Amino acid sequence: MANQNRNQNQNQNQNQNQNQNQNQNQNQNANRNQNHDPHRNAAMEEEFNLRETRPSLGGGRVAGNDRVGTAFDLVEQVDYLYVRIVKSKELPGNPDPYVELNLGGLKSATRHLQKTSNPEWNQVFSISKDQINAPRIEISVKDKSRGGDGLIGMILLDGVDVPRRVPPDSPLAPEWYRLENQRGERVAGELMFAIWMGTQADEAFPEAWHLDAASVNGEGVNGIRSKVYLSPRLWYLRVNVIEAQELQIADKNRQQPEILVRVSHGASVLRTKISQSRNVNPLWNEDLMFTVSEPFEDQLVLCVEENIGNKKDELGQCVIPLHGVEKRMDFKPPGSRWYNLEKPNVAGNGQRNSNRLNSRLHLRICFDGGYHVLDELTHYSSDLRATARQLWKPAVGVLELGILNAQNLAAMKSRDGRGFTDAYCVAKYGQKWIRTRTILNSFNPKWNEQYTWEVYDPCTVITVGVFDNCHLQGVNAGGKDSRIGKVRIRLSTLETGRVYTHSYPLIVLSPSGVKKMGEIQLAVRFSCASLFNVLQLYTQPLLPSLHYLQPLSCQQVELLRYQATQIVSTRLSRAEPPLRKEVVDYMLDVGSNMFSMRRSRANHFRMAGILSVVAKILKWVDKICSWKSPLMTVLVHIVFLVFVCLPWLILSTVFLYLFLIGTWNYRGRPRNPPHMDVKLSQADMALNDELDEEFDSFPTSVKQLDVLKLRYDRVRAIASRVQTVMGDMATQGERFYNLLSWRDPRATALFLIFCLVATVVLYIIPFRVVVILMGFYSMRHPRFRDRLPSCPMNFLRRLPARTDGLL
Repeated sequence: MANQNRNQNQNQNQNQNQNQNQNQNQNQNANRNQNHDPHRNAAMEEEFNLRETRPSLGGGRVAGNDRVGTAFDLVEQVDYLYVRIVKSKELPGNPDPYVELNLGGLKSATRHLQKTSNPEWNQVFSISKDQINAPRIEISVKDKSRGGDGLIGMILLDGVDVPRRVPPDSPLAPEWYRLENQRGERVAGELMFAIWMGTQADEAFPEAWHLDAASVNGEGVNGIRSKVYLSPRLWYLRVNVIEAQELQIADKNRQQPEILVRVSHGASVLRTKISQSRNVNPLWNEDLMFTVSEPFEDQLVLCVEENIGNKKDELGQCVIPLHGVEKRMDFKPPGSRWYNLEKPNVAGNGQRNSNRLNSRLHLRICFDGGYHVLDELTHYSSDLRATARQLWKPAVGVLELGILNAQNLAAMKSRDGRGFTDAYCVAKYGQKWIRTRTILNSFNPKWNEQYTWEVYDPCTVITVGVFDNCHLQGVNAGGKDSRIGKVRIRLSTLETGRVYTHSYPLIVLSPSGVKKMGEIQLAVRFSCASLFNVLQLYTQPLLPSLHYLQPLSCQQVELLRYQATQIVSTRLSRAEPPLRKEVVDYMLDVGSNMFSMRRSRANHFRMAGILSVVAKILKWVDKICSWKSPLMTVLVHIVFLVFVCLPWLILSTVFLYLFLIGTWNYRGRPRNPPHMDVKLSQADMALNDELDEEFDSFPTSVKQLDVLKLRYDRVRAIASRVQTVMGDMATQGERFYNLLSWRDPRATALFLIFCLVATVVLYIIPFRVVVILMGFYSMRHPRFRDRLPSCPMNFLRRLPARTDGLL
């Protein structure tokens, strides 16, 4: 009976598993059928497309190819009414005064001060002209301690009489106004304020209290204002652990002790390998690197440890302050130094003391300022300069970004059964981060804010993200700001001086699939004073020299990038208002290098697209050899005979052919900047189980056997490396393709000029001379070689790829 029950249970489990597998297969087949539906794919492609717009920019100018820039011309100028409340005097009694501004039902008030007859506020209020529904402006001084409305006095102004101020005019001087009661009779006290009509270009705009956000007060007001942030200046700290001498081991009879050095900086801890010289004078000569930020207030702690089974015995430690560490700018190694080790102990009264030992530790420590600190993925980097300012070169151009508005945003939270969104934008380029003001309770917010960055290298990317503010009073206090979507724009894909105005789709990928969260309208312009300086950058190394003279390993790059992103997110979250960690991580693409079936499939199709060109060439050769087109085959025979008889025409003809192809492709050159491509990212083809795996944490959160979890995480770690290699291979192939595609118009023009010059030179110089020169040059003595990348390699690395369109 027991065996029968056991068999029945097994059969039931098998049937259940079969039914589950059938249901999963049916769901996957249904997803595939939906993904392969041509009507659905066409509608989705149209929905996620980039749309060109022609808004009326500053001064009524329509966007387009206008190459004449003014100070504030990439956004629609909006008129704002500004009221600066300065102070009051001679108020009756000893009130708790505050000032209330009332304009057609929109109210806002200053902070109240306690027990003073001469209060000072110095606060600015603003309201868009389109939202003014009343002809009169009411400014009231009230007493917080009184019951009722607590009115002390008021001032009524006619909106028609408000003067207009246009920067760069000086600020309008405030004036004293006498207070009146509701019957128009004068009362004791006066109020000093200034009122004027301006635009968002006014210097009072960032600090103004907007009346359309009157529901937010107190600390929440700072959280909705536009701000500019500067990310901390990051350095690489290199610690070269060389050797130790005269270590004092507890058990002197122990043979071949296992000794290592643990180096800690803040929360980051690294360890050397166990020394191969198993004695009291171990030798390591190993480099450990950390990412640190200015100011250097932390300390570096080094502990020499001995492995004793599963335990570690501390043999001594030394503490090194970072403010005195040497900064190096080139390949020259810094000087080494011996440091005395100390043995920390705790006295009976709880105080920590240190006993000095005879042991010493030999170190070489320096800040490497010749590296570019990788605080983001290299493909999307917005700053390729070295850390040290002494190595910076002059700016080659200016990037101007106008954040106009957003449309049809999704509801990110709800209250009283009604969905709403409090949206703001964040843009990052170089060390400068900007945050627009938060537009409350609007699915179609209008920001109309313009920002400017200096450009040191055009082969960089600006990132713009849209978020929902979840930290306002009474709304999801303590939650995280929700991501609505982001846009990346590579500067090298923009024509110099042209104003690009497009509506970009905001796309977010979630475990339930890809979703369009709305659209954001941007105006972008890249300007440069000297085109020659921009073109000259294409022949220079992409990264600073130390990346090539003393390259970092893949493990070091991943660890340093992780440390850099943590430092940046921590520092920006301490600003006021804070730029929170979830926002910074999303802007820096933290976690995008983890394994994903969707990304692997996308990189596979990218690679297949590059290799398809080789397949087309092989098919064309087979077509010629099989005489499927006799006329073409005869022409190929004639060309082949000419090349055999006149071999010096081969290279000249090849370059001439490339020049003609590139010239012909100029007609079909890309007119719009790249954007997030759902089809390229395979987001529309991803299955639910693949998305669930992609959004799974690392290590995995699936509750299964420990051995299975270990193997699964190991496979994901290895697969992420393979995925990165596939992406890099596809990137290199796409860069070769973009030599002639005019994706980067300056690079394609340079390549076509080179092809034309090479055509003439190779026609004039005999072919044998060219082959001899190339052979001797490739076999030249190492003394005549440069360790930096060659000009063609630098040029290739600066070309754009389709990585900008990946999600």
